[in-house]
Amino acid sequence: MRVLICPDKFAGTLTASEVAIAVAEGWHSTAPGDETVLRPLSDGGPGFVEVLGTALGGRRLPVDTVDPLGRPARGEVLLVGGTAYVESAQACGLHLLSKAERDVNAATSYGLGLLLAAAVEAGATEIVVGLGGSAVNDAGAGMLAALGAAPIDESGYALPYGGAPLITAAALGGAPQLRQARIVAATDVDSPLVGLHGASNVYGPQKGATREDVLRLDAALDHFAGVLERAFGVEHLRTLPGGGAAGGIGAALLALGGRVVSGIGLVTSLIGLEAQLDAADLVITGEGSFDHQSLRGKVAAGIAGGARDRGLPCVVIAGRNETGHREAAGAGVTETYALIEHFGSEEQALAEPARGLREVSARLARQWSPDQVADISAPAIGNTPEQS
Repeated sequence: MRVLICPDKFAGTLTASEVAIAVAEGWHSTAPGDETVLRPLSDGGPGFVEVLGTALGGRRLPVDTVDPLGRPARGEVLLVGGTAYVESAQACGLHLLSKAERDVNAATSYGLGLLLAAAVEAGATEIVVGLGGSAVNDAGAGMLAALGAAPIDESGYALPYGGAPLITAAALGGAPQLRQARIVAATDVDSPLVGLHGASNVYGPQKGATREDVLRLDAALDHFAGVLERAFGVEHLRTLPGGGAAGGIGAALLALGGRVVSGIGLVTSLIGLEAQLDAADLVITGEGSFDHQSLRGKVAAGIAGGARDRGLPCVVIAGRNETGHREAAGAGVTETYALIEHFGSEEQALAEPARGLREVSARLARQWSPDQVADISAPAIGNTPEQS
């Protein structure tokens, strides 16, 4: 049996690669003769560079950068030919902060600008920026500052970092130093920059924003959109799909002339997932939380849809499952397993996710592997008619 294992990360516990390895180990502990093909995935959020680096090779360039609060952090740029792949979450990720440290008003995307600058200095002619899992809500203002285009007020002073101060932005203090590199934003978030479905309203609360924070940030980003439109000669920046990705970084990349592409679509294309789906007998995917958002374009739903189109069974293993059977089946999911249900407690699921994945996968192999099914259905030795 050929089992395709293509999960997303389990946020806060395991990378996509670690999830895939644990699932494969569990399967082989029960069905060692089956073939497992590991294709860890990312939709542009955390793990984007790791997933592509594993699949594409290339050269990984270490970069000294900063986190959302300006503290030193380590990132990297993946160079494949003239294309550089950059992951915003390495500098702007919510996982870099504890809950007590989250300050959505002041969090900055400056570190992402340092990663882009490193890509430019390395000679990249195209920079693909994975967007997702961010702690910031500054519409890319910090990123622009690191590239030489800091937002300034009417007196010409650079603004403090974060989204809230952007309400006083009057212009940019320079031009971004990108040496004409083409920009691609990889994300499956199609939210606009501002409004009821914008970055502040939809994602701000996940980053610790109160209702007052949301209103303040939405107004600040709306004002800053006008500054970007004047600076770069673009229109309708407030409402462009994808502008709200990663706290509005998507809008800044669009203002720079970038284009938005599906993150999961890009990754699956680059790693040749379509061909692997064609050759599979069973597909296993998963993510930390399989919920209603998962069914609207996240990794697991995209994989399940591809499996359904080929008539393949698709099993989702998640940390928690908040979908109904009918909803999941409609998306192409055959079965869903949750580590919380497996262990009986959320604490243990968070503490031992790899063990949980191995145990659930071993159980799946007993259910799905032809060898295991044959072993179960075969008559016991000594009870055949010839031996009676």
